[in-house]
Amino acid sequence: MRTRAGTIHRQFCRLGGCIRLMVCVVCFAATSGCTLPYYWQAATGHLDLIRKRVPIERILEDPAQTASVKETLLLVLDMRRFAVEELALPDNKSYRSYVDLDRPYVVWNVVAAEEFAVDAKQWCFALLGCVSYRGYFAREDADDFAASLRADGLETYIAGASAYSTLGYFADPVLNTMLAGGEAYISGILFHELAHQKFYLKGESDLNEAFATAVQQYGTQLWLMRRGSASDLEAFRRRLDRQADFTALIAAQRERLATIYASGSSAQTMRAAKIAAFQQMRAEYARYRESWGGVSDYDAWFGQPLNNAQIASVTTYRRWLPGMLWYLDRYGLEGLYAQMSMLEALSQDAREQRLEAWLSEAAFASRAGRSLQIDRG
Repeated sequence: MRTRAGTIHRQFCRLGGCIRLMVCVVCFAATSGCTLPYYWQAATGHLDLIRKRVPIERILEDPAQTASVKETLLLVLDMRRFAVEELALPDNKSYRSYVDLDRPYVVWNVVAAEEFAVDAKQWCFALLGCVSYRGYFAREDADDFAASLRADGLETYIAGASAYSTLGYFADPVLNTMLAGGEAYISGILFHELAHQKFYLKGESDLNEAFATAVQQYGTQLWLMRRGSASDLEAFRRRLDRQADFTALIAAQRERLATIYASGSSAQTMRAAKIAAFQQMRAEYARYRESWGGVSDYDAWFGQPLNNAQIASVTTYRRWLPGMLWYLDRYGLEGLYAQMSMLEALSQDAREQRLEAWLSEAAFASRAGRSLQIDRG
């Protein structure tokens, strides 16, 4: 064990990060004689990814590479420059290399919740703080972990992720999993992950994801205005409207469930009310879908058994997002960046009070028919 730990420790040091992110914990745990399979799979999975990086410039010169991949990577390089020059996102070595993983997702995230709870279970790590999911580089490992949680009485949800950020500690590569879905999708992922490098507050998953998603939406709209077409921009804005409807739907369901679970009723009564609440949410989604003209953005999400963990997985990304978008719309990107530093300095209670105030302002703006629209050239 000590020999293997020392080898991995040296490999990570040669790759430019010795005591960084989760790797620090892996090396310490291993040299201490501890057995931590989760840390090992995280470390070895990331190490494998890092080893496979190839500079994008070399990919562009490779005659064996397909023309479509080369064209998309040229676009990514343009988006990378745009992120620095127009969005003030980090100018570093991230997203200047490429890895083809030969699989649909880079990691699979496992979210869990109690039978009568709306909040996700938290896992705490030395450098990241507490987060509401655990990520696995192999789907079978995610399935096995989820099965163990269900055996303990928890509800689970597994979601594949196209990308993840090491928060700037490593030079994160562009992955093949990031290149599907069109221009708005690719730019959105890139801006989102770079936003995590711009701001990350330990132990505040909801805040971190709302910030990154707000920057993603703003940046993608601005990119499409400057480099895309009017039809692409309009399609993206319609998709944002549907996302806002979906967010409202999940928020309403979360409130219904919270009321049920706080009622003090018997487990049998709460289970029946819970089933009825999810049936109501399905009916509400059907009405939204009809108002969207039959667009099926969330059919797959609703096409599986629904539970608390699935609701919590959305809440992590969406809880503070309407307020974050309101602030961005009112004060601009520079103002939002400055405000994030101020939020970081506040106590958790004071921070939540401010974020709740933003949500109230966002709700008022929504009733007045205002939403984030980037109209300047």
